[in-house]
Formats: sequence, C-alpha cells, structure tokens
Amino acid sequence: MFGEKELRRVADQVLAASTADETEVLILAEDDQLTRFANSIIHQNVAERDASVRVRAVVGKRTGVASTNDLSPRSLQAAAARALETARLQPANPDLLPMAEPAAITRVAAYSEATAACTPEARARGAAAICRLAQEAGLSAAGAFSTGEREVVVANSHGLFAYHAGTVADLNTVIMGNDSSGYASQTDLDVARIDAEAAGREAVGKALRSRQPRELAPGVYPVLLEAYAVEEMLDYVAHLGFGALAVQEGRSFMAGRFGQQIVDPRISIWDDGLDPAGLPMPFDFEGVPKRRVDIIRGGVAAGVVYDRQTAAKEGREPTGHGLPAPNTRGPMPGNLFMAAGTATREEMLRALGRGLYVTRFHYVNPVHPLKAVLTGMTRDGTFLIENGEIAAPVKNLRFTQGVLEALSQVVAVGAHTVLGRGWFGGTRAPDLALGEFRFSGATQF
Repeated sequence: MFGEKELRRVADQVLAASTADETEVLILAEDDQLTRFANSIIHQNVAERDASVRVRAVVGKRTGVASTNDLSPRSLQAAAARALETARLQPANPDLLPMAEPAAITRVAAYSEATAACTPEARARGAAAICRLAQEAGLSAAGAFSTGEREVVVANSHGLFAYHAGTVADLNTVIMGNDSSGYASQTDLDVARIDAEAAGREAVGKALRSRQPRELAPGVYPVLLEAYAVEEMLDYVAHLGFGALAVQEGRSFMAGRFGQQIVDPRISIWDDGLDPAGLPMPFDFEGVPKRRVDIIRGGVAAGVVYDRQTAAKEGREPTGHGLPAPNTRGPMPGNLFMAAGTATREEMLRALGRGLYVTRFHYVNPVHPLKAVLTGMTRDGTFLIENGEIAAPVKNLRFTQGVLEALSQVVAVGAHTVLGRGWFGGTRAPDLALGEFRFSGATQF
C-alpha cells in the first residue's frame, strides 16, 4: 500500500495547490484481490490497486467537490482547481459549517499482515477445499474469497490530518444441488481466522438437508433466523432509521420515540468504530473521531448517529459518522453490533417448538420506512421446525414484516455472534428466535 507518509505528501500537495477559503482532502486507497469459483472450478482471479482523491473546496458559503485517481502533481492541482470552480457555481448554503478542527484520533488494531500478504495460491487452497467437499457430496460449489487492504486519509486546511489502515478477508459460498442449496460466509480482519473447510461443511450440510423441499402455505410462523438473516435485516433498518438526518426529516421510525420501549428488552444495538470485534474505523470521512453510540439499549430507543451538520442543528457533538461529500443521506452507522444472548441453537429450536428455520434473506427492500417494514425472500436453507427439531426442508417464502414488530416477539437470543460485511463497514449479530414472522408469499423453488 501507499503508507501514511506518502498519502500525507499527496494531501499536502492538494492543500498547497488550493486557493479556496477552506479545502478538505479525502483519500481512499484500496489494494484488493479476489478469487471466484463456480461449478466447483476456480474461474477468476483478479487484483486491483487504486487510490482516489476527493477534494472539497469552500468559497464563502459555497462548496464544490472534484475527484481524481491520478496522483501526479498536475492531476492533483487540476482536481483542486475543479473543486474551486465548482464551488463558485453553486448556490450558497447558509447552514454550511466550517471544516472540522484537528482532534485526537484513537488508533485501533485493524490491520493484519497475514491478510495483506495473502496470495492467490492461499485463496485457491480455501476455494479448493470447498469445491472438494461439494464434489464429494455430488453438489456444485460457487463463491468468492477476497482479501484486501484499505487506507483512509482526511486532511484539511485547518491542520487536521487523520490516517487509518485496515484489512479485511471475506469468504462466501453457495453450494447447489438439483433442488437444494446451502450458504456459508466468514468475514474477519485476519485471513488466518477464515476456516474454509468449516464454511464448506456448513454450506454442504445445508444443501444436503434441503433436498426435496416441500411446499408450505404463507402465513405467520415462529422463526429461528440465523445471524446471516439478522445482519441483513439490521443493515436495512440502520439505513432507514439509525441516522440523525432521517429523524430530523421525520422519515425514521425512531423519531419521537426516544426513551420509549420499541422492541423486546433483550435487544440491544449499538455502533462502535473502535471495537476490534468488528471492522474498525476510528474516524469518519470528515475527520471526526468515532464514538460508541447506543441506538437501542435494553429494547429502548436510545440514540442515533450524527455527522457535524446534523449535530449542529441540535446543538450536539457529532458522533463521527459523516459520509464523503457531497452527501444527501446524512450520517450512517458503519460498525453495528447486536448483543448476544445465552441460548444455543438447539435451545432456541426447542423453545420455538414449531416454526421455520431461515438461513438468510435476499432481494430485501423497504416497504414502509416509518414502520420499518421490509420485504424479501428466504434463501439457501429454509426448514420446517417440528417438536423442537429441524424436520424437513421447505420451498422458499417471501416475507413482508415490520422489523420492530418482529423484534418485539423475541423468544431467545443466540449466545454466538457472527461478523458480516455491512454496507459501510461490518455488522456483528447473533441468531434470533422470534415468536411471529409474517410470510406473505410462496415460491416454486
């Protein structure tokens, strides 16, 4: 990768070239490798190394943004000039804040040398282990194994300079049969903690068990949602309602409900960019240090995340959740956690008695943001639970469900949490057993 010294030099070149009243430089550097497999054969290995420089210039109350991935002095100077020219053409924003002042940034352990040094051969060995397990079972494996490094720099004309380097390894696979499929995924900072054999066994087991699925009528069923499904659900509701701008504009289900019990007391959700159990990032894209934000504490609506603009509107301190400019979404959580419980998966099945076991969701979309209603499909392992055990595979179902309503019907919370790739970082969640979940349609597969 580039390293802190080199990226500081790039940022300094832009700041020196800019004649704007204020200038901000955001550098996003990535070094990514991906090994993809299908039909139990590796068919693609790609590597990409890139760095983008985004320049934000302010003239009075006008702001403009320009970007480049050419780090030559001429290109950096041109980007600074374009940002300034763009700012001069924009309407004035009376609410525009001065850029952030320097603040102490907590360094977090987010970098793994093993991940950074991971070779195509190492990823191929992981993919081969999964493909071998699938072939031995008469099934077909598909998926991807990626490793990468990230560097982020935020610098501005007030003297702010923030640097962060991190790594991530991600493995996911879908194992297919003629009428069945199974899924597994693992994400970690350190590729040495990715267990491809275990992921393969998990997905193959699901695919074998889900053969000859039976039809099941739509309706309201108790469910055991694996962590994969919980993560997907959590990412969507976070996007809909866990940011301050959504609350201020009256389009969040959290609006007007702070301090109220909105879900079961066993549900706690927070955002923490400093926790190494996730994918840490110690500051946001404005250079503001991240803080832990309790969003739902013991079932009670506790707070949302803020950037500098939304925080100023309420006279608050920002929580370090600003996105790159120009940004119309407002602040977003990027390091979500849901608290674990104490139940094993077997205990959760017994507690439900009868219901549905859901491995994961896909094709998820919002239906009613203010009520946090989502719709989507089950996928890669949906089973009928009877007498506290997984009894039979069933064909996939479409769900249409209010998330807050579902989280108010908690039967048990799993003791183990799983880390997944979130929309803006990582999301770690447990399995959930819920008393009611609404399935609105059936499928033919």
